[in-house]
Amino acid sequence: MSVTVFIPLNYAISPYFCGMETQRQKKIAGVIQEDIVDILQRAAIDGGLKGTLISVSKVSVTTDLSIAKVYISIFPNKDAKELMEGIKSNQPLIKHELSQRTKNQLRRVPELLFFLDDSLDYIENIEKSLKRVENPIENRDLLDKRKKM
Repeated sequence: MSVTVFIPLNYAISPYFCGMETQRQKKIAGVIQEDIVDILQRAAIDGGLKGTLISVSKVSVTTDLSIAKVYISIFPNKDAKELMEGIKSNQPLIKHELSQRTKNQLRRVPELLFFLDDSLDYIENIEKSLKRVENPIENRDLLDKRKKM
């Protein structure tokens, strides 16, 4: 008895970013994460950005180890977009510095894709909305206003 499973095209899973990471992917992601944090924080200090905290919240590497997605969290968030543009424009320099640091651990440094991790802002907005006077959980009359027409 054979079973055929049909997956619609919009639900197709990318073969490169799969849900289960191998030990090698996790190890390489950890190495990249540690070194990129050091590179970015050193660049921020050298660039005169005192009081700015740059952290790498997550790195995920494709199964063929050719691309690494780097999620960066910046605090305070007021200049985050400008800093992300600067990081993306200096991507070749960051990759070169990373290759110098990991030359004994990696044969080839993956292509780096930088993304702004705004999960802390999302959590903060949820907390603010729950503390407001217009809290839909406490005041059920507000739910009618929020319904889509």
